[in-house]
Amino acid sequence: MTEEKKEEEKEAPKKKKPKIPRQPMPEQDPHERAKNFKEVTYGFTAEFALNESIRCIQCKKPVCIDGCPVNINIPEFIKKVSEGDMLGAAKVIKKSNLLPAICGRVCPQEDQCEMVCVVGKKDKPVSIGRLERYVADYEAAHGTFEMPEIAPKTGKKVAIIGSGPAGLACAGDLIQMGHEVTIFEALHKAGGVLVYGIPEFRLPKSIVERELDYLKKIGVEFKVNHVIGRIRTVDDLIQKDGYDAVFLANGAGLPQFMNIPGENLNGVYSSNEFLTRSNLMRAYNFPEYDTPIKKYKNVAVIGGGNTAMDSVRTALRLGAENAYIIYRRSRDEMPARKEEIEHAEHEGVQFIMLTAPLRVTGNEKGWVT
Repeated sequence: MTEEKKEEEKEAPKKKKPKIPRQPMPEQDPHERAKNFKEVTYGFTAEFALNESIRCIQCKKPVCIDGCPVNINIPEFIKKVSEGDMLGAAKVIKKSNLLPAICGRVCPQEDQCEMVCVVGKKDKPVSIGRLERYVADYEAAHGTFEMPEIAPKTGKKVAIIGSGPAGLACAGDLIQMGHEVTIFEALHKAGGVLVYGIPEFRLPKSIVERELDYLKKIGVEFKVNHVIGRIRTVDDLIQKDGYDAVFLANGAGLPQFMNIPGENLNGVYSSNEFLTRSNLMRAYNFPEYDTPIKKYKNVAVIGGGNTAMDSVRTALRLGAENAYIIYRRSRDEMPARKEEIEHAEHEGVQFIMLTAPLRVTGNEKGWVT
């Protein structure tokens, strides 16, 4: 190259790579979705997924991997998306996580992988969770079942107590290590909080069923209606049934109460009972499903976490004219996901902050008033 050419190149302005904004998530109109239990968000279109994947700068030190609890190779799967290889992207994800359609919807990525995303230092972080969901849904619609790499059989048997997120994740890892895995679930349906706690409009039960079916296909055995501790003890599983190890994934299902007067009045629900009636037992489809649930015009939910958001948004969909969140701290201190708070607000939920109830009042018949 001549000296003249070199000088021309130095003087020529460098072309900047066009900046692509974080892609919006398509969703139902707030006024419409507040009246139904269909999934709020539609998921990325192919165009949105491609544009979002291009935002990833493929860091030399991808701290997002460390930010992911299961260490998915995030840059690699996003690179596959940018190349149009969605099934390849799914394979990358499933090396670390066999439940991508669930995690892409309900994992708090903003506090994990996206929180440390390098792009997020100067701009909004890459939408890692939304891309994971897109890839998982694409695979379900276009892919065929592929057996993951499974180690030779070890001859070891493991019992997992509980079929919620922890139990399912544990089962997925152990089955790939070559162990024989059985999940014992107390309820009549597997999935734990994924089926009894998280509402249909956030996590459709068909998605959970799809992920459970995948685990069954790769060899995980499920036994529902098995209350371990009543019908069998942990010692029984090891000493009588021949299990080599037991993993306790029985969750934190017991509700917490405030111990204030009036909590035992009719019409006062724990979130566990309220959401279980609506989600697992389909009370929102009463009388098609024989699970009655009391519907009120005015509903107050005490708390500011994700469970509170699920409860208040469910009450709204069940017909409440006024649905309130009552929280003892400020909005900025609410532990719920920012997205869920915004969705609730857009749907018409009313927020009362810096307020804690002292008692619940009722009538002479024992019902809350």
